[in-house]
Amino acid sequence: MRGIAAISLTLIAPWAGLLAGQNPVGPNPDAEDFHVYRDAPRLLLTPQRLRLLQREHERQSPRWEQYDGLISGSAPMPEPGFAWALYYQVTRQPAAAKQAIDWALKDVAAPDASVLRQLALVFDWCGPAMTPAQADRLATKIQAALAKPATDVRGQNARVFAAIALADRLPDQGNAVLSEIVQKWWRAQIVPQLAAGRPALPREQRYALYEMLHVLRDNVKIDLRESAAGYFKDLPLEHLTGHYPAPFAAPENEFLIPVYLHDGNPNPADAAMSRATGLAMVAYDSNALDSQLLQGWLLRDRFMMRGSLGAVYEFLWANPYQPGLNYDHAPLVFHEPFTGEVFARTSWDEDATWIGYFEGRLQLFQNGKLQTLRQGAAVSPVQVGTATVVSAPAQDAAKFRVTNDTLFVLGLAPQSEYAVEIDDQELEFLDTDAGGTLQVPTPGSSDVGVRVKLRGPSAEGVKATPADAIK
Repeated sequence: MRGIAAISLTLIAPWAGLLAGQNPVGPNPDAEDFHVYRDAPRLLLTPQRLRLLQREHERQSPRWEQYDGLISGSAPMPEPGFAWALYYQVTRQPAAAKQAIDWALKDVAAPDASVLRQLALVFDWCGPAMTPAQADRLATKIQAALAKPATDVRGQNARVFAAIALADRLPDQGNAVLSEIVQKWWRAQIVPQLAAGRPALPREQRYALYEMLHVLRDNVKIDLRESAAGYFKDLPLEHLTGHYPAPFAAPENEFLIPVYLHDGNPNPADAAMSRATGLAMVAYDSNALDSQLLQGWLLRDRFMMRGSLGAVYEFLWANPYQPGLNYDHAPLVFHEPFTGEVFARTSWDEDATWIGYFEGRLQLFQNGKLQTLRQGAAVSPVQVGTATVVSAPAQDAAKFRVTNDTLFVLGLAPQSEYAVEIDDQELEFLDTDAGGTLQVPTPGSSDVGVRVKLRGPSAEGVKATPADAIK
């Protein structure tokens, strides 16, 4: 078993520091400029990234060979516009551009967000290979889809792509669409929800979010993280720790599986997009310590994506020349106060015991099996590094024996005050976060008893329920 890493958590009231970094107002709107004047390619392919990809092509790197083999072998691609257009940008082969353009000009009754995003990529990346008539036809198609409103991250991502790709054809160079998305949707709607602990950014749409971060920063110098600094502060670590310890063997390669609540086996497509998200995170802020830990965790050859969906993202985002740190130094316990999420493991080995609390549900991964506990069920304390993780039904009066430095009690009443009594210490009152997680610093020097009780009339007469319900 590898060495136990220290918990990188500050034992203070969690909301105070984090909400101080959450600024729903953001920069002065009058001082921002959303007009796009950058030359194509504008979407995802900065000059530096494109040079890297072209060098990978020249060197016949393993990631290029995998991607090239799929394209050259005419393998069915889940995102053909994206796959063929990227191939054209790297190789400048007219046949690749023709494939992408032919796909983009096919009649689609009502393009969804995935199709609109790809149409914008083809327009932006294959412009030199299009005739004026083809460009006009594709631009008209994109502009019609751009006019339709969107409410979720994927939809807004597609509209950002479309506005930036078509900026030269829009009367205001994309200013109206981009300012509305950034100021009215992101800052006025999403950021306040994040500050309140609501799940405004679903995990499965995180990749679309990071694409949007990249293209907005590249083209209009806007960093969406600035108005939600607390949420993004530890997101790479949350992403890293929110995967089960044991890999999943898919036909094309092994995957590390992100947390999920649906029945049945994991979905390899979800795993592929989760890996793509991590790679895009590293590319966005490659010098950050958390990004370097994430890079060390991602760039293991056995997890390189080889399937027709993942290989394109693997080639686009993975940078094998970017240094990564040994992920063994990542914390064994991660706590996100905005959501109440807790991910903890006994080690970074693949046979580790893992416990996760997210979206109000508790999971235990042990001996290669995943168990989802019934909502409201309790679980016995799990010792993880220098922490003890335990669940208790909301509004419980509960007692625990603790020998570690920190106690995490999961599943309590959200944003509520609890009376906490530790042996030989004065009674104190601590608040749970938005997800009902209570973080209790303990002496850690000896075996002590900890009693936790909801403060107020609703706590009277509540009895603990047994941890006997496994789904």
